[in-house]
Amino acid sequence: MEKAKIDRINYLARESKVRELTPEEKAEQTQLRNEYRAGFRQSLMAQLDNVYVTDENGNAKKLIKTES
Repeated sequence: MEKAKIDRINYLARESKVRELTPEEKAEQTQLRNEYRAGFRQSLMAQLDNVYVTDENGNAKKLIKTES
C-alpha cells in the first residue's frame, strides 16, 4: 500500500478521536482499511507459502493450507 494511503488512514483515525467524521470520511476510512487488510493478508500468505517446518529427522516439509 502506498505511503499516502497509510498517512490518510492515520489522519482519519486521529480526526475521529477529535471530532465526528462525516459519512464520506467514514466510507473512505472503511475502504482504505479494507484495502490495507487485503494487502496485509496477501503479503502474509505469500510469506507462509515459503515456510518449511523441519521434523525431528531433519526433513523439511512445506506448510499446507487447511480450511477451518
